[in-house]
Amino acid sequence: MACSMRHAPGYRVRIDDARVDAVIARTLETVPNNATHWSTRSMAREMGLSQTAISRIWRTFGLQPHRQETFKLSTDPLFVDKVRDIVGLYLDPLAKAMVLCVDEKSQIQALDRTQPILPLAPGLPER
Repeated sequence: MACSMRHAPGYRVRIDDARVDAVIARTLETVPNNATHWSTRSMAREMGLSQTAISRIWRTFGLQPHRQETFKLSTDPLFVDKVRDIVGLYLDPLAKAMVLCVDEKSQIQALDRTQPILPLAPGLPER
Protein backbone atom coordinates (compact mmCIF):
# COMPACT_ATOMS: atom_id res chain seq x y z
CA MET A 1 0.00 0.00 0.00
CA ALA A 2 1.71 3.18 -1.15
CA CYS A 3 1.19 6.36 0.84
CA SER A 4 0.33 9.71 -0.66
CA MET A 5 1.50 12.92 0.98
CA ARG A 6 0.34 16.48 0.24
CA HIS A 7 3.09 19.12 0.32
CA ALA A 8 1.05 21.92 -1.22
CA PRO A 9 -2.54 22.30 -2.38
CA GLY A 10 -3.09 19.99 -5.34
CA TYR A 11 0.41 18.47 -5.16
CA ARG A 12 0.90 14.90 -3.94
CA VAL A 13 4.14 13.07 -3.36
CA ARG A 14 3.79 9.33 -3.73
CA ILE A 15 5.92 7.07 -1.56
CA ASP A 16 6.27 3.65 -3.16
CA ASP A 17 5.45 0.40 -1.38
CA ALA A 18 9.11 -0.57 -1.02
CA ARG A 19 9.90 2.59 0.95
CA VAL A 20 6.81 2.21 3.13
CA ASP A 21 7.83 -1.41 3.82
CA ALA A 22 11.36 -0.24 4.66
CA VAL A 23 10.03 2.32 7.16
CA ILE A 24 7.80 -0.29 8.81
CA ALA A 25 10.61 -2.86 8.99
CA ARG A 26 13.09 -0.33 10.38
CA THR A 27 10.53 0.83 12.96
CA LEU A 28 9.74 -2.68 14.20
CA GLU A 29 13.14 -4.34 13.93
CA THR A 30 15.71 -1.74 14.98
CA VAL A 31 16.29 1.12 17.39
CA PRO A 32 18.38 4.21 16.73
CA ASN A 33 21.80 4.70 18.29
CA ASN A 34 21.60 6.42 21.68
CA ALA A 35 17.81 6.13 21.97
CA THR A 36 15.26 3.61 23.21
CA HIS A 37 12.84 4.01 20.30
CA TRP A 38 12.39 5.84 17.02
CA SER A 39 10.93 9.33 16.89
CA THR A 40 9.43 10.77 13.71
CA ARG A 41 12.46 13.06 13.45
CA SER A 42 15.07 10.33 13.83
CA MET A 43 13.24 7.98 11.44
CA ALA A 44 12.79 10.78 8.90
CA ARG A 45 16.54 11.50 8.97
CA GLU A 46 17.35 7.80 8.68
CA MET A 47 14.98 7.14 5.77
CA GLY A 48 15.34 10.45 3.90
CA LEU A 49 11.65 11.32 4.25
CA SER A 50 9.78 14.12 5.99
CA GLN A 51 8.53 13.89 9.56
CA THR A 52 5.00 14.19 8.23
CA ALA A 53 5.53 11.24 5.89
CA ILE A 54 6.82 9.07 8.74
CA SER A 55 3.94 10.16 10.97
CA ARG A 56 1.37 9.28 8.32
CA ILE A 57 2.95 5.89 7.61
CA TRP A 58 3.00 5.06 11.33
CA ARG A 59 -0.59 6.23 11.77
CA THR A 60 -1.77 4.27 8.72
CA PHE A 61 -0.28 1.05 10.09
CA GLY A 62 -0.99 1.71 13.78
CA LEU A 63 2.67 1.91 14.79
CA GLN A 64 3.56 3.64 18.05
CA PRO A 65 7.26 2.99 18.74
CA HIS A 66 7.13 4.88 22.05
CA ARG A 67 4.49 2.43 23.31
CA GLN A 68 6.08 -0.89 22.44
CA GLU A 69 5.75 -3.33 25.29
CA THR A 70 8.26 -5.92 26.33
CA PHE A 71 8.06 -9.07 28.38
CA LYS A 72 11.01 -10.62 30.16
CA LEU A 73 11.45 -13.99 31.77
CA SER A 74 13.47 -14.35 34.92
CA THR A 75 17.08 -15.49 34.66
CA ASP A 76 16.73 -17.31 38.00
CA PRO A 77 17.94 -20.91 37.48
CA LEU A 78 15.08 -22.13 39.69
CA PHE A 79 12.45 -20.12 37.79
CA VAL A 80 10.81 -23.14 36.10
CA ASP A 81 10.55 -25.01 39.41
CA LYS A 82 9.01 -21.96 41.10
CA VAL A 83 6.48 -21.53 38.29
CA ARG A 84 5.52 -25.21 38.53
CA ASP A 85 4.98 -24.87 42.29
CA ILE A 86 2.72 -21.82 41.96
CA VAL A 87 0.79 -23.10 38.93
CA GLY A 88 0.39 -26.45 40.70
CA LEU A 89 -1.33 -24.70 43.62
CA TYR A 90 -3.78 -23.07 41.23
CA LEU A 91 -4.49 -26.28 39.27
CA ASP A 92 -4.71 -28.60 42.28
CA PRO A 93 -5.24 -26.47 45.40
CA LEU A 94 -4.75 -28.04 48.80
CA ALA A 95 -7.54 -27.78 51.37
CA LYS A 96 -7.00 -24.75 53.60
CA ALA A 97 -3.95 -23.63 51.61
CA MET A 98 -3.25 -19.96 51.16
CA VAL A 99 -1.01 -18.55 48.43
CA LEU A 100 0.64 -15.20 49.04
CA CYS A 101 2.54 -13.45 46.27
CA VAL A 102 4.78 -10.56 47.23
CA ASP A 103 6.38 -8.18 44.80
CA GLU A 104 9.52 -6.50 46.09
CA LYS A 105 8.90 -3.44 43.91
CA SER A 106 5.25 -2.93 43.16
CA GLN A 107 4.46 -1.70 39.63
CA ILE A 108 8.13 -1.90 38.60
CA GLN A 109 9.70 -4.55 36.38
CA ALA A 110 12.39 -5.96 38.66
CA LEU A 111 14.39 -7.50 35.82
CA ASP A 112 17.02 -5.84 33.67
CA ARG A 113 15.98 -2.99 31.43
CA THR A 114 15.26 -3.73 27.78
CA GLN A 115 17.18 -0.68 26.65
CA PRO A 116 20.30 0.73 28.30
CA ILE A 117 19.98 3.77 30.53
CA LEU A 118 20.89 6.85 28.55
CA PRO A 119 23.34 9.32 30.06
CA LEU A 120 21.68 12.52 31.22
CA ALA A 121 23.09 16.01 31.43
CA PRO A 122 26.00 16.40 33.86
CA GLY A 123 24.84 16.76 37.44
CA LEU A 124 21.51 14.96 36.97
CA PRO A 125 20.89 11.51 38.50
CA GLU A 126 20.04 8.51 36.31
CA ARG A 127 16.39 7.52 36.03
